[in-house]
Amino acid sequence: MGQKLIQQNKKAYFDYFIEETFEAGICLVGSEVKSIKLGKVNLKDSYCDIEKGEVFLKNCFVTSYEKGSYFNKDEKRPRKLLLHRYQINKLIGKVKEKGYTLIPTKIYFLDNHVKVEIALAKGKHNYDKRASIKEKEVKRIVERQIKERY
Repeated sequence: MGQKLIQQNKKAYFDYFIEETFEAGICLVGSEVKSIKLGKVNLKDSYCDIEKGEVFLKNCFVTSYEKGSYFNKDEKRPRKLLLHRYQINKLIGKVKEKGYTLIPTKIYFLDNHVKVEIALAKGKHNYDKRASIKEKEVKRIVERQIKERY
């Protein structure tokens, strides 16, 4: 079986320089898994935080499962991410450095397990964002010209 992408945080690639990525499991309840399977999850404005040696996904919006009852949890509750101890220690060391942050880049199914890809990232300045917009426009123009010729 392969990987089935559910949601990708495209804004993260625009706002940050991605240094390194990690695959993490996520602690969910059954109704949240069903809701994620339906694609009702939003990674926009979400981030990861390290508390007491554990990594948590915060501000991630998982819509309540419509067929669930009182089992539904809070939609924006912090969710624990499952990583190896050496990975957590590495992240703690990097996040303490100035400018580094942890952001989720995508959420996907891998062999019936929900996984989150988190990235160690550094924020971009406005001039960096303008440069990436310019690169995209130049690439689009070149592709259009190639397509017209052939």
